[in-house]
Amino acid sequence: MLAEYYPVLLFMLVGTAIGVVPMALGRTVSLLLGTHRPDAEKNSPYECGFEAFEDARMKFDVRYYLVAILFILFDLEIAFLFPWAVVLNEIGLFGFLSMMVFLGILVVGFFYEWRKGALDWD
Repeated sequence: MLAEYYPVLLFMLVGTAIGVVPMALGRTVSLLLGTHRPDAEKNSPYECGFEAFEDARMKFDVRYYLVAILFILFDLEIAFLFPWAVVLNEIGLFGFLSMMVFLGILVVGFFYEWRKGALDWD
């Protein structure tokens, strides 16, 4: 009975090895071939060619999160169109009308958010 789980165990071992071996190999090679002398300049925060000029923990406007959540929501809703398009011939008129109702609700929600100003960046 345990023989059935050998492929799962092998998968877990290979996955762990793929994650651990390159890190260990890189660390070993850097210790053997390179010098490790950190200083204040090397350890300073650096991003996009500029020194960090603001706190990394600054607060974002709530509208940023609202737009991000709306993007994820509508993006995931649109993802339902792909399987529907693949099986459109098999599901017939009922499947087509069901998707039109789904898209209608999606469009109503989109226009509601648009009218409420949730998509404005002003």
